[in-house]
Amino acid sequence: MKIVLTGGGTGGHFYPIISVAKSIREISKELKLLEPKIYFFGPEPYDERALFDNSIIFKRNTAGKKRIYFSPRNFVDIFKTGWGILTALWKIFLIFPDIVFAKGGYASFPVLVAAKFFRIPVIIHESDSVPGRVNLWAGKFAKRIAISFPEVADKFPKGKVALTGNPIRKELVNPSPEGAREYLNLETSAPTILILGGSQGAQAINDVILSSLNDLVEKYQIIHQTGKKNIEYVNSTAQVVLSQNKLKSRYRAFDYLNVLAMKMSAGAADIVISRAGSSIFEIASWGIPSILIPIPENISRDQRSNAFAYSSTGAAVVIEEKNLSSHLLLSEIDRILSNENTRNIMSEAAKKFAQNDAGKRIAKEILNISLEHEI
Repeated sequence: MKIVLTGGGTGGHFYPIISVAKSIREISKELKLLEPKIYFFGPEPYDERALFDNSIIFKRNTAGKKRIYFSPRNFVDIFKTGWGILTALWKIFLIFPDIVFAKGGYASFPVLVAAKFFRIPVIIHESDSVPGRVNLWAGKFAKRIAISFPEVADKFPKGKVALTGNPIRKELVNPSPEGAREYLNLETSAPTILILGGSQGAQAINDVILSSLNDLVEKYQIIHQTGKKNIEYVNSTAQVVLSQNKLKSRYRAFDYLNVLAMKMSAGAADIVISRAGSSIFEIASWGIPSILIPIPENISRDQRSNAFAYSSTGAAVVIEEKNLSSHLLLSEIDRILSNENTRNIMSEAAKKFAQNDAGKRIAKEILNISLEHEI
């Protein structure tokens, strides 16, 4: 059995794909099936260690991105897409997989074209509350369509859609409160704020946190994932801002939180401040109240709609980046953390939204269709 996985070049697409791949292998063992060959197609491997650890074969395939804002790169990327389709046709022909699973995004388009051309069964997953262009197109010929938000169902053909939630890394489903404060060198008395800017970090969130640091550390301790490109700037600025503050040890900045550090951070956190990408689903699985600051709509049309769809459940509040200020952010943090009833309501809403078996459900359907195709 041969399975191709593909999706956009961000952690929000990549790590759910890894989650599905792990579930495929686990279910295959349970059913005593021959171990499937799993391939990942994308412009970059993203996380080579994760691919190696899960015995996933990487196949590089060029893909061009169509941005919603003006950029001269849109013109160049037309040719990247064309070349990506040609190479995908050849590589998919050589492998001729039993099924293709696509998370959507520009990187999956060439592979989906090849799958359609060779009539290879396709399953797609839409993680956003507003479906992307590639998934809307692929939904017309896909065998099955998995979605994360219920409001997306009517955008796709009836009879194909299943509300699965978004696959998340199994290692992160259950936070580790035991030992978290010791591992992260945190105090036991002060409430903890976990700040996530996405896999690349978020400059706007970093800036407002830095300008609020003296006020924040008076009441709280902060675990701040800054993004690798921002860590030096954030650390140097924080040292200046907190130079005279006796509580400066309450602020801890990290360029990136690996799986163990993220699990420990989630175990210690009382509230999460985050972008509104796939992190929503991890936060929901933790059952932690959150403040979401989506990427502006003129850059990413998905995050704003995701944030408001999630907040409508009562699990989060949304602050749009154009309204983001130290005063507003501090006010919302204080409002939530000072009221136990509010925290409990938000926590229960998050747990109700979470669907921690998404990867397993999708993997089962991939294997079912693959076996039919083999026959």
